[in-house]
Amino acid sequence: MKIDKNKVVTLHYKLQKDNSEGEMVEETFGRDPLVFLYGAGAMIPKFEQELEGKGEGDNFAFGIESAEAYGEYNPDAIAEIPKEAFVVDGKVADDLLQVGKIIPMRDQEGNQLLGTVMDIGEQQVKMNFNHPMAGVDLYFTGRIEDVRDATQEEIEHGHVHGKGGVQH
Repeated sequence: MKIDKNKVVTLHYKLQKDNSEGEMVEETFGRDPLVFLYGAGAMIPKFEQELEGKGEGDNFAFGIESAEAYGEYNPDAIAEIPKEAFVVDGKVADDLLQVGKIIPMRDQEGNQLLGTVMDIGEQQVKMNFNHPMAGVDLYFTGRIEDVRDATQEEIEHGHVHGKGGVQH
């Protein structure tokens, strides 16, 4: 069976920055594989395009430029947030305010954002709202372990159920 829309794909991969010689970002070999519903929008579109038509046992190796992955690094996504925005129960939540910590936040329109604490000042907290992999070219290598038809329920829910998927 070949990878196409509404197929459940199980694969192992290695992700490196830039190219096959780049810094290792993550790897699933020796751990649980990645399992996803192809065409449901959960994966980087270019990642799915590169896998289309492959089948069980196929190996893959491809790069994705940052613009087609997590986007270019945007210096305008750095913001100074007043420290009082981090007040919980009347005091600044010091457990949240740690350099490098990723904090879920909302913008003025109510959209959820993830921000990384860059610096903590007396009155302001410098936050980076770029994705941690923004501006980074990605290089994937791996192997397709299984391809199967998605169930009607998986298609309706937009994600895989059972082992490697959502348990509900």
